[in-house]
Amino acid sequence: MTDRPDSPLLIPAAEARAELRVSNSRFIATAAPVFTVEAARGFISRVRAEFPDATHHVPAYVIGHGATTIAHCHDDGEPAGTAGRPALAVVQGSGLGDVAVVVTRYFGGTKLGTGGLVRAYGDAVKEVLAVLPRAAKVATVTAMVEAPYALLERLRLLVAGHGGLALGEEFAAEVTLTARFRAARYPAFAAALQELSQGSVEAVVVETDEATIMPL
Repeated sequence: MTDRPDSPLLIPAAEARAELRVSNSRFIATAAPVFTVEAARGFISRVRAEFPDATHHVPAYVIGHGATTIAHCHDDGEPAGTAGRPALAVVQGSGLGDVAVVVTRYFGGTKLGTGGLVRAYGDAVKEVLAVLPRAAKVATVTAMVEAPYALLERLRLLVAGHGGLALGEEFAAEVTLTARFRAARYPAFAAALQELSQGSVEAVVVETDEATIMPL
């Protein structure tokens, strides 16, 4: 299925952590938003430093969304294909981008075997993604509207009705309202404003941003 142009690009809103125990081994999964490879590497190093005595630190990250992603994983000493790949597969299946996960393992004395490791690392990532707060990265337009006071209440309703976020109001001879819209919804707002004011009021775009972070 093809995403609509205004479909949100999901990213982590904050860092999160979850822990899983499998046959006495501890799997501590930590996830965070990262927007560059350098940021991902820095996050991985920070988790390593937090648990310096752990047996393994298995990283997986995806930078970007869709066809423009950079993906990476590493087994960090676990048997090839049993740790990094299953961790990355869960991340890629989540629909999230700009995300890094590190699964820290403390070996509990019992070998899990190939299948057991694949399940454990995949399940650890699932656990942390289940508690990870989400945000959306969307293209936005910020616009200013200068209008007579008689239109203020209807203007506020119009902004809200088109999913706009009011950023401020200034009161002088007329009221100036500043609001941010998803780019895909702004043209409909601008047209509705023309209709509301019978062509006497026009919105002025003051900023566009291809990657505004907005809470869900």
